Amino acid sequence: MRTTVGIIGAGPAGLLLARLLHNAGIDSVVLESRDRAYVEHRQRAGILEQGTVDVLRAAGAGERMDREGLRHDGIELRFDRRRHRVDFPALTGGRSVMVYAQTEVCKDLIALQLDEGGPLLFEAEALAVEGAESDRPSIRFRHQGREDVLECDYVVGCDGFWGVARKAVPASLSRVFERTYPFGWLGILADVAPSHDELVYARHDRGFALLSMRSPSVSRLYLQVPADTDAEAWSDEEIWDELERRLETDDDWALHRGPITQKSVTPMRSYVHEPMRHGRLFLAGDAAHIVPPTGAKGLNLAVGDVVTFARALVHEKETGSAELLDAYSETCLRRVWQAERFSYDMTTMLHRDPDATAFEGRLHLARLDRISSCRAAETDLAEGYTGFPIG
Repeated sequence: MRTTVGIIGAGPAGLLLARLLHNAGIDSVVLESRDRAYVEHRQRAGILEQGTVDVLRAAGAGERMDREGLRHDGIELRFDRRRHRVDFPALTGGRSVMVYAQTEVCKDLIALQLDEGGPLLFEAEALAVEGAESDRPSIRFRHQGREDVLECDYVVGCDGFWGVARKAVPASLSRVFERTYPFGWLGILADVAPSHDELVYARHDRGFALLSMRSPSVSRLYLQVPADTDAEAWSDEEIWDELERRLETDDDWALHRGPITQKSVTPMRSYVHEPMRHGRLFLAGDAAHIVPPTGAKGLNLAVGDVVTFARALVHEKETGSAELLDAYSETCLRRVWQAERFSYDMTTMLHRDPDATAFEGRLHLARLDRISSCRAAETDLAEGYTGFPIG
């Protein structure tokens, strides 16, 4: 098999890249190790930044998102039983975010790819990226019980933290920056209408809590728990009771309870691999960086990566210049590190670190108080949450 761009991974990054390349008249092949049902149902991110929403619309993948997604014009911060709403449009010149689950983004992009785009091979396990330093890199993969080779002009690894793409970067050239947090999120899906019409981020002496949603009838909620927590060790009643404690306010707000359909624990870590390019291999999304979910940045960073690559490849096609491709890693990493900084700030400000001193705890409360009383501080949060510029 031969193509211009070999894409490893059919998550939102790989699928969106295939769509962007198709629209630009550049052929690609997408290899995905899992089956279609798995890709379309794995629960991941649910907040799309303004830039991501704009990209999906421009790519022709925004029709169902605009029909079924939930536009949010702000978030609510809670601390000391107080409530403060951050108004995104008023602080950012009109930007907002969209609640639309990653599963739905993947469904939309898969349908478009199968109907209009190039080959999308499910249950095609990438085994190795070979020849990244040459002008003819290839992906060795297994599909339908036999090994095959996909020859490419470029390879883009959208295959996540555990994928094979990053392993093709020599260890002598790799630099890794990471932090593991001593807590995780116990997340639930519940068949109950959300208790608030926007996301609520709460700092409490007992730990962080987040009220989110997947639809007008499905709530997504999280509790800070120790990193080694077993989700099944928490009964449904204990989860609802703890959420109620951490989200409590001095007014008459009430938490809606309902049947819990899913429980899981998400670890919290920050990770960046530099560089994001080696020869004709380009890393995108979780293959190159991971952020704690507090800032809702993971999927959106991946979108920024593939948009940057697609623009650079189109530029080369139209002008013959590889200048933007050569700058790919540097361009992406500027945005990545801003998102890492934002996510770290949100995480440390809103969570209770078991090793933190009382002094540090007071500083985090002072930061929240500053955001709720100073427009400049509030604007900085709103601009970061709604998204840093792509490219």
